[in-house]
Amino acid sequence: MHLTINGKRLSVGQMGPDFLIMDAAEEYAPTVALLYLSVDGHEREWTVFLPEGISAGSRRVVIAKAG
Repeated sequence: MHLTINGKRLSVGQMGPDFLIMDAAEEYAPTVALLYLSVDGHEREWTVFLPEGISAGSRRVVIAKAG
């Protein structure tokens, strides 16, 4: 599982209904990102909005539907 922001791939350790837990936090302003998930060979990707961005001080990231 990972997020792609401006071409940079960020590893995601856990996903909830409205949040992600990043493997390592970096600093990003609120933005749109591509979320990629692969489970048992089934791949899915979709666009999400990060309304609070990503804080280097926290690995928890709020996500919302984009668009």
